[in-house]
Amino acid sequence: MVSIVLIFLNAERYIADAIDSVLAQTYSDWELLLVDDGSTDGSTQTALEYTHSFPNRIRYLHHPNRENRGMSAARNLGISCSTGRFIAFLDADDVWLPRKLEQQMELMLKHPEASVIYGLTEYWYSWTANSSDRDRDYVAELGVEPAMLIEPPVMLRLLLESKAPTPATSDVLIRRELLDRIGGFEDSFRGMFEDQVFFSKVYLHGSLLPTAAKWFRYRQHADSCYARSEAANEKHRAGLVFFQWLEQYLIQQGITDPAIWRALRKKRWRYRHPALQRLKVSIRQRLGPFKAMLKQAARHLLPAPVHRV
Repeated sequence: MVSIVLIFLNAERYIADAIDSVLAQTYSDWELLLVDDGSTDGSTQTALEYTHSFPNRIRYLHHPNRENRGMSAARNLGISCSTGRFIAFLDADDVWLPRKLEQQMELMLKHPEASVIYGLTEYWYSWTANSSDRDRDYVAELGVEPAMLIEPPVMLRLLLESKAPTPATSDVLIRRELLDRIGGFEDSFRGMFEDQVFFSKVYLHGSLLPTAAKWFRYRQHADSCYARSEAANEKHRAGLVFFQWLEQYLIQQGITDPAIWRALRKKRWRYRHPALQRLKVSIRQRLGPFKAMLKQAARHLLPAPVHRV
């Protein structure tokens, strides 16, 4: 029923934890596809050992000549070799909680109108066992009402307006028919923003069911793709590439919703002018305590037409 696509690149420190969290699932009707994106460390050997130990449950995949093609291409390879009616993803440095698949499958079967199910994301720092990280764990807000079906394209607008975070790829369970319809991930996006590209396609073509359940732990460490990109100050450049792709995709799909186009323009402006955006936020924060007072004064001091403007 469920095909799990676990991609990895030089993840020997974490991959066994990820695979063990799949083996610990209370739901048993699954296959696990381990997709090697060109690893040069011991993670390849670890993956092969699990494959040999569980030949009927786990398969090892790699690109021709063991090339490194990026996260999107690796996930697409796993999808193309999978057989399940439902697809789940797991990054090699994350772990699932034991009832993840069981509870998600219950919801999928109960809500056939939902294409994607996801829950809360736990940012997991305490895996290090360092005292300084012990109290850093936190669970991010959904940004939307749980247990309410969200039809397209609402989530795309909320994403662009920064009102709802993108679901973690390691958390979602998605119907295969939706993946077939949208064509999976975009191979050209190798790392940063590859998830937002994928979910933008999902948001335009599928219904989402967010929940208040917590099903996985999102490991925080300096070697993650996001952390490396942040350290290299690549966020704004990569974001502009994403927005350019999204603009063309919206045109291609015939999307004319003015709210989405307006949100895209505003979001792209913030990425094009990060210094001005920081100044804008700073001014708003400084004026925040005086906002109500200024409004009250305006009502009394300004002529009505001017006040309305």
